[in-house]
Amino acid sequence: MERKQHWETVYETKKPDQVSWTQKVPQTSLTFIDSFGLSKTAKIIDVGGGDSNLVDFLLDSGYENVTVLDISEKALERAKIRLGSRAEQVTWIVSDITKFEPTESYDIWHDRATFHFLTQKEQVAYYVEIARRTINSSLLIGTFSTDGPLKCSGLEIKQYDASMLQEVFANGFKLGRSVVEDHTTPFGTIQNFVFCSFDRRL
Repeated sequence: MERKQHWETVYETKKPDQVSWTQKVPQTSLTFIDSFGLSKTAKIIDVGGGDSNLVDFLLDSGYENVTVLDISEKALERAKIRLGSRAEQVTWIVSDITKFEPTESYDIWHDRATFHFLTQKEQVAYYVEIARRTINSSLLIGTFSTDGPLKCSGLEIKQYDASMLQEVFANGFKLGRSVVEDHTTPFGTIQNFVFCSFDRRL
């Protein structure tokens, strides 16, 4: 409950231009998702999506089965308000990812800046297991790199590079492509990210 309350407070008290993770255009995520070459009916889940603009762009691109999951109900409410009537085209799930119990499978699992908040081995193990059980095709993870911040929103995070992520997801996934990039926050600071795509080993 403490972690959930932290994120509810963040989204109740801060606007998008007051949090570091905001992107006007999530181009790297969109480029990766497009590169998977799946149909517009592919099931996509954005883990820890909050009020990210990714869902807007996925709908604009014609994707028909988009799910957004976040621990914060307030974050999802803000996204729904922004989308207006289009929010009805999206499945919204309020859940802590370390307690998420999926009821369906997904073709694309996207996570930008959620996985690195899992600092305990048990949390990571649970995440990997539900990803392994739930993903049909592609996994896309974006985390702070080994040159990135050590904290975000006042919380400790775990840094990764491509080889570390490959090791974490070795049971069930094969590393595809990785990129390292600088994210410029709304207040002009730089955060270094690593993005890795994985193919599900069936």
